Amino acid sequence: MRFQHNEAIWRDFPLLAAGAVVIPGETETSDRDVARHTQRFLDRADVRLRRSSESELPEIQAWRRAFAQMGLKPTQYRCASEALLRRYRKDKTLPHIHPLVDLCNAVSMAYAVPVAVFDLDRIDGNLEVRYAKGTEVYRTFSGETEHPAPGEVIFADAASQAHASGGRIGRARCPQSDRIRPAR
Repeated sequence: MRFQHNEAIWRDFPLLAAGAVVIPGETETSDRDVARHTQRFLDRADVRLRRSSESELPEIQAWRRAFAQMGLKPTQYRCASEALLRRYRKDKTLPHIHPLVDLCNAVSMAYAVPVAVFDLDRIDGNLEVRYAKGTEVYRTFSGETEHPAPGEVIFADAASQAHASGGRIGRARCPQSDRIRPAR
C-alpha cells in the first residue's frame, strides 16, 4: 500500500508537510502500557496550554488558514488536533478509544498537528489525500453511509471508500470513519 497526496492538494497547499508511520503486525497493548507512553506527550501538551491557548499555537493557526482556504469557517470546523486540545484543556482527560488511537491522540496534542490512525487491512489498494468527487462512500461510526461533498479533502482508497475527511461530510464534521479504528 502507498500513501500519497494528489497533485492538486500539493498545488493548493504547497506548504503542507506530511508524513506516515507504518506499524506492522499486532498493535494490541495494555491500557497501562499506553498510559505510560502517552503521559509524556500529555505533559508536553499541558506545558503548551499553560503558555497559550490552543488557538494561539502556530500549528493551529496554519491549519485554520488551510481550512479557510478550503472554504470552511476555522472556528466552526476545527482540525483534529485543535479539537483534541480544546477538549483536553476543558476536561483534562480524553476518552479511551483504542491503545494506538489514544497514543496518536496524545502525540497530536503534544505537537498540535492532526494524526490519523488507519487499519491497513481495511484499506483497498493505495490511500490518497485528494478532493472528493462526491461519489465516495463514507461509513460513520454508527454504521450509516454518507458521501463527501464534491471538492472536500478526503483520504480515499482504490475502492472509493472515504476513510477520513479534512472538512465535513453531510451536516456534521466527520474527521474519521469507522475504518480508521484498528480492528479489535
